[in-house]
Amino acid sequence: MKFKSIQKAELIWMLISVITMGLCLSYINQAAFGTDPCTTFNLAISGKLGLSLGNWQALFNCILFIFEFLFAKEQIGWGTIANMFLVGYSFDFFSWLNSLFLPEGFFQPMYVRILVTIPALFIFILAVAVYIAIQQGTAPYDAMPFIINKLIPKVPNKLVRMGWDIGFCIIGILFGGRIGIVTLIMAFSFGPAIAYAGKNIVPMLIHKKP
Repeated sequence: MKFKSIQKAELIWMLISVITMGLCLSYINQAAFGTDPCTTFNLAISGKLGLSLGNWQALFNCILFIFEFLFAKEQIGWGTIANMFLVGYSFDFFSWLNSLFLPEGFFQPMYVRILVTIPALFIFILAVAVYIAIQQGTAPYDAMPFIINKLIPKVPNKLVRMGWDIGFCIIGILFGGRIGIVTLIMAFSFGPAIAYAGKNIVPMLIHKKP
């Protein structure tokens, strides 16, 4: 396995994107309208195990990485490693900062939750679009549907991905996870939103065609 070379500017944007994902998820989670399927699952399991999201997500990603290494080496890159660890630990760090500097009960009013969720969700989508545009590898969670699709090629990749996300949502719910309007938005419009951002916004930021 040979990692694709990465330029300094790409490295900086990649690190900014994964850390920003963790930042936005920390606010989206505290606004309590639900999170993406993967985070819904990870929050539920980490809570049951008494681990921080960062610690559990790192462990879970390492497990999935084994399958990515065995069946999808071409999708592994520096971005894969960064995503595996930095998103979860950034979430932990910014959640901790919020607990220190934001007043108790800050996220209780509905208008605050809405005003926090909308920009956090937009910036999260943009960060994911930047991460994809850098083309430095695929996160293990995102690589798994492609691996499954190799095993059952007659099933469209979109259906495999939808089933993958729904499955983790269900597991998350069974373990006490919380879903909401944001979960539904991410499940049904996340892909098109990322594609739009990657085509129309990201090139203005990193001067690279998506």
